[in-house]
Amino acid sequence: METGFRKWIIVLTVVFCCLLELIDTSIVNVALTQMMGNLSATQQEVSWVVASYAIANVIVIPLTGFLAEQFGRRNYYLASVILFTLASMACGQSTNLWELVAFRFIQGIGGGALMATSQAILVDTFPPKQLPLGQALFGMGVIIGPTIGPTLG
Repeated sequence: METGFRKWIIVLTVVFCCLLELIDTSIVNVALTQMMGNLSATQQEVSWVVASYAIANVIVIPLTGFLAEQFGRRNYYLASVILFTLASMACGQSTNLWELVAFRFIQGIGGGALMATSQAILVDTFPPKQLPLGQALFGMGVIIGPTIGPTLG
């Protein structure tokens, strides 16, 4: 359990990281049409940009508890944030569709762990009496992601 100001910094950190992940999942949907034109891809081909991220999430989410236990929750979370960030930058530098699909898959591996691990971090951070407050702040923060993602896209 954390005390004082530190627990609020932890809440802000996990909200920010999950917000990035949620924005990223919705921002791509808006840009699919532009991707089709810029990457000379069909609708079926460009759908792999979304599907590869989702497939990586489906693979990683069930493994998150095991991996967090093996490497430590903090280390696993930090590695996931770094992988997600680096893959996001690589997506922006992609020169063709299949590079983008591969980087989106890697991004999904990093992003898949963020939501589940964030919830576990909150449980570790707050005492039982304050946990509902921490989870409410987390929920209010991350609900913004899907709503502003399309606007940013």
